[in-house]
Amino acid sequence: MGKVGKLVYKVLSLLFGVLGGVIAGAVFKQVWKMAGHEGDAPKATDEERTWREVLPASALQGAIFALVKAVVNRGGAAGFRRLTGTWPG
Repeated sequence: MGKVGKLVYKVLSLLFGVLGGVIAGAVFKQVWKMAGHEGDAPKATDEERTWREVLPASALQGAIFALVKAVVNRGGAAGFRRLTGTWPG
């Protein structure tokens, strides 16, 4: 893969990364609601919330973001190979 191909993949990767973050945030909100919680997930700096509330919410959010990131990165690399015939890694 040439320099132009690497640059194109890098730009697309950044764009898809932003889109993936937006999608992951939306998925997390829906999962949080489905789990029976009202409102937004607790923030680590929310003085009113306990460790028992903050830590599981953060773990769930991290897992969802990591999963979406993997799907976006892998899908982007596979799509790039389909278009160019070259794996970007």
